[in-house]
Amino acid sequence: MLIRALIVDDEKPARDELAYLLGQHPDIEVGEADGADAALAAIAVSRPDLVFLDIRMPGRDGFDVLAEAAGLPHVPLFIFVTAFDQYAIAAFEQNAVDYLLKPVSAERLAVSLARVRRRLAEGRSGLTDALGSLLAGLGRGGALARLAVERQGRIALLPAGEVVLLEADDRDVGALTDHGRYPCHGLPTLTKAEERLAGQPFFRANRAVLVNLERIAELSPWVGGKYLLVMNDPARTEVTVSRNRVREFKERLGL
Repeated sequence: MLIRALIVDDEKPARDELAYLLGQHPDIEVGEADGADAALAAIAVSRPDLVFLDIRMPGRDGFDVLAEAAGLPHVPLFIFVTAFDQYAIAAFEQNAVDYLLKPVSAERLAVSLARVRRRLAEGRSGLTDALGSLLAGLGRGGALARLAVERQGRIALLPAGEVVLLEADDRDVGALTDHGRYPCHGLPTLTKAEERLAGQPFFRANRAVLVNLERIAELSPWVGGKYLLVMNDPARTEVTVSRNRVREFKERLGL
């Protein structure tokens, strides 16, 4: 089985050295990224099976990559390439992810790849939960803050706060923002979107719409026991809260 791997490191010599070592393994196909933003874009588009992730990088670091990648449709396996202390390494081990200490040795890399092959053969169940536990254990917890959307022919990672609402129609699930509507990447149904945004301030207003509670400008009781919401986007989009959803809606807002 071919394993698609992505090396993420801001230092080119480090990427080159690891790519050279991986070249000794015929079942590994290698790509590279020089920082967090490039890594997240590559993970969203190329959907690698495995990411070799440097933790310390300028700007957004490896933990930022983990937090956002954990919410993407395809979550890869991660191997940390790090010089962290034993406390951090213990946390990595407890959460079913591997690590390599710099400088990486060919022998230790072979052991790590053997673990990856077994894990891929067994499946990916529990990986997202493991990453969440790891981030929380290292003080970097937090719910996913971005959505992958299709914009101008590319996959963009959209901050959840910019999403006014998510709506489903016969074609797709779309994210409505102040600048337009974008199809969501890897979210075929609104139920999947709701699961992905668990922990974020989103609420299922009706069968076809998931609203951002922080983007509601006005609300009022409406006919038939429903509620009418006016969102704070430029179009002042109106959304109806179904009668059977009103009670939970009011509880979420503390009304």
